[in-house]
Amino acid sequence: MKQLKYILGLLLMLSVSISYAQDDLNNYLQIAADNNPNLKAKFNEYMAALEVAPQVKALPDPQIAFAYFIQPIETRLGPQQFKISATQMFPWMGTLKAKENVAFKMAKAKYEVFEENKSKLFNDVRALYYNLYVNQKAIDITLENIDILNSFQKLALIKVESGKVSAVDAYRIEMEIGDLENQLALLKDKQYVFEVQFYNLLNIDYSDPVSIPETLWETDITLTKEVLLDSMLIKNHQLLNIEFQQESLLYKRELANKNGKPTISLGIDYTSVGQGENNLAGTDAIVFPRVGITIPLYRNKYKAIIREVVFQESAKQFEKENKSNLLENLFENIWKDYSDANRRIDLYKSQLELAEKSLKMLKTDYTTGNKNFEELLRMERQLLKYNLELEKSRADKQESISFITYITGN
Repeated sequence: MKQLKYILGLLLMLSVSISYAQDDLNNYLQIAADNNPNLKAKFNEYMAALEVAPQVKALPDPQIAFAYFIQPIETRLGPQQFKISATQMFPWMGTLKAKENVAFKMAKAKYEVFEENKSKLFNDVRALYYNLYVNQKAIDITLENIDILNSFQKLALIKVESGKVSAVDAYRIEMEIGDLENQLALLKDKQYVFEVQFYNLLNIDYSDPVSIPETLWETDITLTKEVLLDSMLIKNHQLLNIEFQQESLLYKRELANKNGKPTISLGIDYTSVGQGENNLAGTDAIVFPRVGITIPLYRNKYKAIIREVVFQESAKQFEKENKSNLLENLFENIWKDYSDANRRIDLYKSQLELAEKSLKMLKTDYTTGNKNFEELLRMERQLLKYNLELEKSRADKQESISFITYITGN
């Protein structure tokens, strides 16, 4: 009963540790979202695109004209002194709404570009975090193996002093330790480089080492492969960006048709009339309304604009089909990596358990006899390899899940 409580306590501590580690990663993601300069640039491009709609949906600015008669024109009521005119152009009904819709859809396309960059940034942060984890575990495992080799060296020296084995055994262990210490120095340098890259991705100054969990969580995908594929084709931000561009082209074609319609202008003229020679008091004459119409006679221009939009629509459809095919190929490749990582985790857990048992037996054999030294070193290398491969498999699995999350738009 006490053993069961102990195991449950260990499992609880492990789950709490994993939860805290995931919280650390989520905090890093939030920092990246707040600080990354490229993401800020894409967001500001989206905000700028939003400001286009109020500009294009407004009526053209009214025209005000002032004319002063240097040589007054005599009329029956008196000489005309100056004239003020005001004109307002009115596009064909629905033209301004079509312009607004084009701008609005293009702004939504910009938003999908922002979301795509945010998802990619999060995937990059996660990928680099998992690289940090694997490299840190490589450091820890290498240190553990150096400790194991040190214990072997002490054992070998005792046997050398007793004359049971040659000093070659101790020398070979010392050579193995030297190789591992050199590898350890490289791993530590590599860890520092990874941390600098990680903080640059977050766009903050390098401070403390990145918080890495003792054991990487093994969260899994809860949806089926088919559901994820459907989600990718519906929610992927690159595809949504193309779809909004396609929608904007529909309104652009409507706008081209509207631009081929007449434009109405309404105006008002105000003329100031002075006192004439007939001693009549000056009379201000107001002419209202003044109506004008702009007739689009050169139809080829508007037909060409419509044809241009049709070609653009066709190009966007082909672009979407091509992007869908590329994403599907990418998904299948990542799903293969995800499945492979799952298999490798199970394999290396089993291999590691067998290697640990074998190493223990070989150490006992070497302690009690003079045999199996070659096998002892070989098994120690296998133990190092399986430890590293297990941690890499865990990281590869989470990296695959992260990339699937990225391309499916979740």
